[in-house]
Amino acid sequence: MKDFFYTTKFKVLVAVAVLLGGMMAWAGANGRLTSAPQEILSAVLSPFQKGASVVSNGVSGLWDKYVRIDSIMEENETLKEENRVLRDQLVEYDRLKAENQAYQDLNNIREENPEYTYISAFVIGRDPLEQFGAFTIDEGSLNGIQKGDVVVSDSGYLVGRILEVGPTSSKVMTILQPGSYVACVVSRTRDSGNLNGNTQYSIAGQCTLENLSRDTLATVGDEIITTGLGGEFPPDIRVGTIEEILPEESGKSSIAVIQPGADIYNTKHVFVITDFTTATSSKVEPSSEDADSTAQSDSEPSDSMANE
Repeated sequence: MKDFFYTTKFKVLVAVAVLLGGMMAWAGANGRLTSAPQEILSAVLSPFQKGASVVSNGVSGLWDKYVRIDSIMEENETLKEENRVLRDQLVEYDRLKAENQAYQDLNNIREENPEYTYISAFVIGRDPLEQFGAFTIDEGSLNGIQKGDVVVSDSGYLVGRILEVGPTSSKVMTILQPGSYVACVVSRTRDSGNLNGNTQYSIAGQCTLENLSRDTLATVGDEIITTGLGGEFPPDIRVGTIEEILPEESGKSSIAVIQPGADIYNTKHVFVITDFTTATSSKVEPSSEDADSTAQSDSEPSDSMANE
């Protein structure tokens, strides 16, 4: 029993008694003795009351969220649907914008050759392993596309010809393809030659004008246009400009490196010329047999345009 007076419990009890006694004395001195027990009890219970209030508010908030979960899910689905509609509208806007630009470009090139018939087409596919820029367009035989039709850019520059035709799509072989011979002239000097693809220059998006006269007066920057010889291509279709003139290995003629006016590797929209009239003859479809017989040593075996 004696040991109890030395324990921590006893000391705590004494401290509480002293504290209560002090509070009672202070209350008596200030005339608040009658309310002292209530204030003491309030002070003791206050932390518990705050804790209970926090728990009560938390439970109430959690219940409100649980009750509102259905409405939240409904709002979420509504927002998803609105987002989908907006995305569809954006896609439609982009399509109409591209078509409107295509119509404007078509009006511009029609002013140059109003007698030609054009079909607008968008590029829908490219083969990443195709080194000469061949691509697929979204128009085919159902819309009047035929094998051999000439393809030009939005600005009217020569791009290539239709090589394969399906009902709703077609494959375009470009002027970068070795064996894709096109009869052309230098617009300023009227020097003639054969436009052809070349593996050495195709990586840079360039082609060559072969069989130029050795003493040609053509210079860098001169424009190259088609002649229409053979009837496979319309005359006076712009091709590009001369970047460099080099002598052929035989020394009998010259080669001009041509920078096409069309961005072959990055073009997104083209026009297909489905009808034109030349002074020589009607259109001739590209023949793979002719191209094989004229392919040079730097050309890889492939389908190509007919030799002009």
